Amino acid sequence: MNSTQSPQSAPDARLAENEAAAYLGVKPTTLQIWRSTKRYPLAYIKVGRLVRYRLSDLDAFLAQRTRGA
Repeated sequence: MNSTQSPQSAPDARLAENEAAAYLGVKPTTLQIWRSTKRYPLAYIKVGRLVRYRLSDLDAFLAQRTRGA
């Protein structure tokens, strides 16, 4: 990470559930449902009760979901 990047802009930055939801434009409860039903292959990190998402995984998820015209 260079000096101009904030910790949240690094590709391996870990976002809390509410931050990840805001980044994707969904509600935190939507992410909870996706995790429990395994609806989408969105990777997450679970440490105890904490759930974190890597920014690079969120970007990859968005890229996979992008459709052309």
